[in-house]
Amino acid sequence: MNIVPSIVIREILPGEYILLEEFLYEAIFIPEGVERPAREVIQRPELAVYYTDFGKEADFCLIAGYEGMPVGAVWIRLFPESRKGYGFVDARTPEICMSVLPPYRNKGIGALLLGEMLECLVHRGYKQVSLSVDEVNYAFRMYQKAGFETLSSDGISATMIKTLNT
Repeated sequence: MNIVPSIVIREILPGEYILLEEFLYEAIFIPEGVERPAREVIQRPELAVYYTDFGKEADFCLIAGYEGMPVGAVWIRLFPESRKGYGFVDARTPEICMSVLPPYRNKGIGALLLGEMLECLVHRGYKQVSLSVDEVNYAFRMYQKAGFETLSSDGISATMIKTLNT
């Protein structure tokens, strides 16, 4: 069933910022056979940076909606060296975080969200964008197809970067 034509991509509304907590939790890659962590895991400082105080000037988020319900999100944040995310490159490079709810995965929604975000980043004047992803996560290949290249890897997760054509 192809639901992509029915997907509506829009900017997140301030009253929806709380959704980023759920989308961040769903963004955590859990290999098959490994138990999912408790939801409280997103309250750890290294994860909370992705949603705490969202709405600052450089913060930007797109929501994928299906039949009026948010089913996916992609957002960016700029981090300072002192409070960086896993995919941190420098304080001028936004880091992407993205998630699609499990029942809606593998339907092209993530690729659609990512493409829209990359266009928005070009229009906003960014030169590059980064992210962190587990190398065995199926999304790793999606990022490669979108032009992201591995900047560094610890053998488990990779920091990837994409130069934007401005």
